[in-house]
Order: sequence, then C-alpha cells, then structure tokens
Amino acid sequence: MRRILLAMTSLVCTSLIGAVPLQAKADPAFAVPSRAVLEQVQGKQALDWVRAQNSRSATLLQADPRYQGFYDSVLKVEQASGRLPLPDQAGGRIWNFWQDASHPKGIWRVTTRSSFESTNPDWTTELDIDALSKQEKRDWVFQGADCLSPDARRCLIVLSLSGEDASFYREFDTVTKSFVPGGFALPHSKQRAAWLDRDTLLVSRDWGSDSMTRSGYPFSVRLVKRGEKLSDARELYRGTQEDMIVEPEMLHDNQGKQIAIIQRNLDFFRSEYRVYDPTTQKLSLLALPQKIGFLGYYAGKLIVRLDQDWKLDKTYTQGSILALDPASPQTLPEVLVAPDAHETTADIGITSKGVVAIIYRDVQPSVRVYRPIEGQEHGRAPWQATTIALPANVSASLQSSDPSEAYATLKLEGYIAPPQLWSLDVSAGKAKKIKETPALFDANGLVTEQYWVKSTDGVSVPYFVVHRSDWKLNGHNPVLFTAYGGFDLSYLPTYYADIGKTWLERGGVYVVGNIRGGGEFGPAWHEAGMKSGRQHAYDDFAAIGRDLGKRGIADRDHMGIRGRSNGGLLMGVEFTQHPDLWKAVIIGVPLLDMEHFETMAAGASWAAEYGHMADPAERPFLERISPLQQLKKDVTYPVPFIFTSTKDDRVGPVHARLFAAHLAELGKNFFYYEDTEGGHAGTVNAKEIARERALEAVYLSRSLMDQDSSPKQ
Repeated sequence: MRRILLAMTSLVCTSLIGAVPLQAKADPAFAVPSRAVLEQVQGKQALDWVRAQNSRSATLLQADPRYQGFYDSVLKVEQASGRLPLPDQAGGRIWNFWQDASHPKGIWRVTTRSSFESTNPDWTTELDIDALSKQEKRDWVFQGADCLSPDARRCLIVLSLSGEDASFYREFDTVTKSFVPGGFALPHSKQRAAWLDRDTLLVSRDWGSDSMTRSGYPFSVRLVKRGEKLSDARELYRGTQEDMIVEPEMLHDNQGKQIAIIQRNLDFFRSEYRVYDPTTQKLSLLALPQKIGFLGYYAGKLIVRLDQDWKLDKTYTQGSILALDPASPQTLPEVLVAPDAHETTADIGITSKGVVAIIYRDVQPSVRVYRPIEGQEHGRAPWQATTIALPANVSASLQSSDPSEAYATLKLEGYIAPPQLWSLDVSAGKAKKIKETPALFDANGLVTEQYWVKSTDGVSVPYFVVHRSDWKLNGHNPVLFTAYGGFDLSYLPTYYADIGKTWLERGGVYVVGNIRGGGEFGPAWHEAGMKSGRQHAYDDFAAIGRDLGKRGIADRDHMGIRGRSNGGLLMGVEFTQHPDLWKAVIIGVPLLDMEHFETMAAGASWAAEYGHMADPAERPFLERISPLQQLKKDVTYPVPFIFTSTKDDRVGPVHARLFAAHLAELGKNFFYYEDTEGGHAGTVNAKEIARERALEAVYLSRSLMDQDSSPKQ
C-alpha cells in the first residue's frame, strides 16, 4: 500500500512584469459553487466550474511566450528514446513497459537478459495498450502485470480507466500474445489478486454488499477457480469494515517453495499475516509484530523488516532485518541488519543466492548482500554481509530481483546524475553499470550539496541543494523547494529532466528537505512526524526555508515551494502557517480539508498517519493545521498554483476544489488546473505531463525570476 511522487527550455526573454500581471482572480460573473456541488466529482455544475477555472488560469499562463518552449522541452524529455528501459524479472526474462511518441499509452514488451544488457536490445512486444484502447474504445492505462511462476506464461494484466486506483484484471498468454479466451477476468473494482496455481486465484475485491472497508478497499479474500463464476467463489478470510484492506500475496523462495499470505491491514501501518495451506484449507496466524516494513521468503525462512521494537529473548530494534522459520515459531530469529540511529534499510530483494538490501546512512546509500553461514548451533546462523559502496548524493533502488535468479538490477540516479542501471552479481557481491541515460538537460556547472539545519526543537535536519557552482549568495537565487515528510517514505535524489530543462538550466536552485515523517532515518524518524507530531515536519520545512535565507541563498521574494499528495498537504500548511516565507506555492493532488479527510475518497485509510477527528486527543491538532479552515480574509497570501485530477480516486479532487473555491470567496488570487484523467498521479501521458509542467514553469518563472531586471536564460 506504500507507493509514491514533479516541473522545464531555455529561452531568452525579457521581464513580463507589467505586461501580463501574475493574477488569476475568479470571474465574479461565475458564482462559487457550494460544497455539496463541488463534492459531486462528476457533477455538471462542479465540472462547469472546473472548466471555467482551468480556462481562466490556462489563458493567463499560456499567454506567456515561454509556455510553448516549456511544453516542447518537457514533451521531448518525456518521450526521449534514450530513457532507461526499467526492467522486471520473471520467467528467466526481462520485461518492460515503455511509452514514447509512437506509443503514448505504452507497450509491454520482453527480451532476454543478455539482449537487455546489450546496446540495442531486441524487444518483443507482448501487449500494445494504444492498439487495445483503440480496438476496445476505452481509455486504458497499464497498471502492471503479475505473472505465474516459474515460466511467466500466464499473467494477470492490470488495467485502469484513465489512471484510477480501481482496476480490471485480465488473464494474458505471453506465448500467444493474447488475452486467454474464457480466462480469468475480474471486472472494475479496487482489488488485489494473486496466483495460487494455474487454475486458482486468491482475490480480494468488491463482492457486493458488506465487502468493502470504510476506506473503500476490500476486506474479503476468496478462492476463485478457473471457469467458476465470481459469485460462487469461496471465502477464505473476512476482515471488518474498520480495517484498511485485506489482500492476498504469494511469497516465493529460492528453493521453489511458496507461501500463500493473507495480509489484514488493520490500518496503514499495522497488519496481521495469515498463511493459507491449500492442502488442509486452513489459515494460521503468523507470530509477527504488527508493524512490518517488508515480508519476503528465502531458503524456507521469512525475511522481515521490523517497523517496531520486538521483544523476545531480547529486544530486536525497529529497522532491523530478521530471518524467521515460519514452521517453527518458537525458534528465535536470525539478525541480518541492526541499524543505528543514522541508518535505515530501504529496498529489500530476494535472489537465488542471497538477500539484497539498500542501506542509507545520513541519506547516503550503499548496497549490502546477505548470505547465511550454515552449520551454526541452535539454528541461529549468522549472516555474512558484503557491502558495495556507491557514489555520494545519489539514490539507489532495487529495480528488480527474482528468487530464481542469482542477479538483481539496481537503479542509481541523482539530481544532476542521469539514471543508471547496474547489474548486481549476488554470488560475487559485485556490481557493474550496464546502462545509462544520456543527459536530458545541461548540468555543466551544477553541483549538489547536503546541508543541515536545527529545527525548532533542536533536531538536526538534512537537505540537499542543487545550484550553479558560480552562484552568488545575495538572496536573489530563485529557489524551488520541495519535501514530502510522511508515511515512512524517503524523498531521495531523483533525476527530474523537466526540472532540469525548465528550472536548473535557467539558473534556478532546487532544494529537497528530508524532514521528519519520512523514512530517511528509519521508523523513528517517521513516527516523530505522525499525528500531532506532524508539526515537527512542518517546523522542519520552515526551518530549512529560513536557513536558505540566512545562508544568502534566497529571500522570500525568490522562494517557491512545491509538493503533492501528502506533500500537497505540507504545502497547504506552509501556505497558511508561514505565508510570509514564500512567494510561490504549488499545491498538487493535495489533502487540504483535514477536518473531513476521513470521509473523502480513501481518506479513512490514513487516520493512522494523521489522527482521528473523533478522538478528543487528536481532533484539536487536525483543526489547528487544516489548511482549508485556516484560510483568513485579512491575511496576505502568495498566489498559489493548485492542481489535481478529476479521476483521482485516492485523495480525490474535492480537497483542491474546496480550497480554490474558498480562496475565491475570500477574494484571493490563485491558479487552478484539474486534469480530467490521470488518477492520483495527476497526469498519465507525456502530453498531459508536458502541459501541466509547462503551466507550472511559467508560474514559477513569473513569480520568482521575472522580478529581477536581468533577463533569465
């Protein structure tokens, strides 16, 4: 359930101050709809208002002569042929989903490992989403594929309409390259499915009355047999409406064994795990703590990352990676990793020759390979670790691994370092670069530095700054500052070519804060920013903003901030708590009504992160920070750019609509853009991404760059 996150060409132009004012007041002739109207996501009155706001804002921003150049440059990098083909391993082959100018919706394709690692891989197209959409006259968005081990001949293709979380599952034959006639087909629902065997699925979905949680996710897992009607599926496990979601998963180890798991998510962070035995048709509860960040399977043992301390014979600290014998729960765990306060374990993968983990220390990565040393007494074998050093100021992620393969693929990238793919030989504990994206923007003269600042309570918080090496610390550097700070998700160095083209190439400074609430320093860093502790995250962000001023990097008139989803909430809070610190604020697919978020879209599922309005101890904080309710008529705010998606069925567009409407009622200026498709991603194809980013680029340029007399290149 944890998933996560941005802004573009080099043009010579003179200042537009006085030519086209940076204002976007609501048309007084167009009345602000009521809350009840705006809550009707597809209602005519609401969509009429959305179209009017879109048109008003786009007209002002697209009138800027730079807009088309921004649009063209973003479209070019989004469709660049030199982008990395990101691999998935299955059935001894490499799979990839690819979008470009010829395939805007994308193709799902396959090749061999040796071909993939060559300069020009020989791809075979399995499924063309553009052709499928045209043939079936539906706006299909590819959401992934789950292929049956070991040969990956049969796969469940996951498709959504316009990028919604709700999806369709359809069985596909990778040999005939076609959907299986009469095969498994799960209609539209928020759902999860996993292969038990070739003729059996474990499925959680909307089964009808009393099968969905308050969060809008399924809580009933059933056994679906080939050729059987969905209505005849036998229920294996039922949670409650108060759960977040109940979902199935199949774990495979390097010895060909598998375990069927039914995971009952009590909330976003706490879960119970049950093993389903198809032979006895019984379920057994695993003796695990409720906060688990990873669950895998290697050599007959469960590989677990603890997100809480676990007391057995001793206390196993949160963030540790352990190996446990599911058949012998009384056997004490083996420790692979026990991180200190400066470390966190990120991605974990299972291969045929060991367990691979990405470890960050002070937000700097390394790779470790763990292999058990057999023959130790009491079954508590130590694990041998091999560490592979990586460059500084980059991020590393485990792009692909497979329990039947002795290698894994790593992805490395930085703010100014184009993405690279590395092949990791697990047996040898060595990695080599196999592919690199050609530079998509000019990074000559750019450097990345890591700074630290003390927050309000004295805690040191790191942040990255990307800037020109010859910058002047005069407070006039235009800054785009972003962070996330939630859900145990780390905001790590990422190569955003659109930001490179429209911001960095033109002299802008890019800043990323590693504030509390994220996972940069493990579960404790996250927990410090949960519920009422979330004010720590907001204070961390403001502290970085002030530090940028103290260092002479940027004053208020040159400071812009951006965030989306939970980061959009962060922007809303910074907008209302510190309107004097920022000149520009981009608020994307946001939560903004924290007094009602639990009843909006999938909001109930995030109460473990934010708190419950019904809890007298948690309600005051939500009321105090809720951006929608904190807007004041007598406060001068920066002019924000708000964007969302009509098709977002996770956060939903209503938060953004209500915020913009209230600004209009208060007579405040704002820009608004609501994409009619795209789901929670906001946009789903290169042209829509280019349009939205180009609008942002004009907004940022006019807010932060055009105020100085010298033209910006």
